[in-house]
Amino acid sequence: MQKIPTNSLPPAKAASLSKPELPLDLTGPHITADASAGHRLYQALCEMIVSGLVRPGEPLPPTRTLAKQTGFRRNAVVTAYERLIADGFAEARVGSGTFVAARIPARAAEAKAPKAVIEAPRQGAFALGCTHIDERAVQRFRAFVGRRMRAFGSEHLHYGDPRGSRELRAAIADHLLSARGLRCDPEQIMLTSGTLHALRIVLSAILKAGDRVWCEDPGYPIVRRTIAQCGYRIVPIPVDAQGLHVAKGRAMASSARAAYVTPSHQFPLGVQMSMPRRLELLDWAKQAGAFVLEDDYDSEFRYDGAPLMSLAGIDHLQRVIYMGTFAKTLFPGLRIGYCALPERLIGNVTAARAALDRFPGTLMEGAVADMLNSGAFAANLKRTRKLYREARDALAATLETRSDGALSVPVPSQGLHLVARFDRAVDPRVAAEVKQAAGAEGWLLADTYSRARPLPGFVLGFSGHAVPQLIASAERLARESRSAQSAGSKSSRRA
Repeated sequence: MQKIPTNSLPPAKAASLSKPELPLDLTGPHITADASAGHRLYQALCEMIVSGLVRPGEPLPPTRTLAKQTGFRRNAVVTAYERLIADGFAEARVGSGTFVAARIPARAAEAKAPKAVIEAPRQGAFALGCTHIDERAVQRFRAFVGRRMRAFGSEHLHYGDPRGSRELRAAIADHLLSARGLRCDPEQIMLTSGTLHALRIVLSAILKAGDRVWCEDPGYPIVRRTIAQCGYRIVPIPVDAQGLHVAKGRAMASSARAAYVTPSHQFPLGVQMSMPRRLELLDWAKQAGAFVLEDDYDSEFRYDGAPLMSLAGIDHLQRVIYMGTFAKTLFPGLRIGYCALPERLIGNVTAARAALDRFPGTLMEGAVADMLNSGAFAANLKRTRKLYREARDALAATLETRSDGALSVPVPSQGLHLVARFDRAVDPRVAAEVKQAAGAEGWLLADTYSRARPLPGFVLGFSGHAVPQLIASAERLARESRSAQSAGSKSSRRA
């Protein structure tokens, strides 16, 4: 702590206006170590003033005196004083010097960083949403990005089409035709920052506050939260082995204005919506004047047989809005998704997008179009699909064999996760205890339910994880599941 004398004034006046010394701390936690000299001195003076070590109206040392005492250059002292005056901590009096302000901002120098509790996404074994991109695909993507940056054009200097670049929209339209049997014009494609972004834009264009939306139960909790936050009423519709139960949906809310579904690989149960159920859903949408939002989030990862045609392909984009993303097929940090729109909605949805955030970012669009058009995207899919199949098989086999029947593990023919379930009679709380004891990531199956009676079990991701890590984690989960089942059986016998 350095002690700084006050202004040099005539003895009589000095006695009435100042203390013999002023404390100035130039090394405390309030000092930014790598800041300029003027800024550090400003912070020290602020701390001294707001801490009450000097009183309002007291004089501050002349700039030359303070420079000599602190070892700073005089221009650093002048800069600090000027900022003190500008921020209301001090005032200058012509012919008299610089004085502590009569009223000062309360504890301004002690402003603390806001505490925001944001849980980082988990990356351990079974965590959902992890991906892998082949190193060859990474190299191609880097090359495409570099080439596009070297040819930096005027399209990046202006506001663009709210739907995104036509080049990438055309490439996506070609991909949807070959991969999902969905024929659409590039004019019907809109680029987004992901599925949730697309959902918000589309719902704002087709619904009004308070409208009802069918959602699968069990289903994707994040989507339910998004729909609710947008001001729409969720109607949880049960899911069975054929997918969303349309007849129950009609009975619960036949006049709903939209339905959100994952028909190709239902999240989380993994069932495929049967063709009769798909046609039934489309009939309801037509009769009710409603729209179906098809989230085809992992359709590219099909391991056994050909996938059923997309709902949008069956419907020819009349009542179905198709949503996809590159988060799984390339990587989440890309933040590029898309939706394919019925022709009648293009104008309204485009206007809604323009009102929300004008248009998508342009820098990565060309590189992604190059990935699609060059075949690099398809090649990466082929390689990662093989890796994910191996991870799926290793995880399912380990859980089946090591759990001694405690867990039922249907092997999904598509997707990036599987479900491991206890017997229906087991309390879902047992699954929570097992998950914690095993230190497992992933989700509890019960957390995906809204109104229906939850099944006890786990939603386990296998994509983007090393097989040895998956096996080791699966062995721990199976061991804890066996122990829980054994303990439950003993309790039942005692009862």
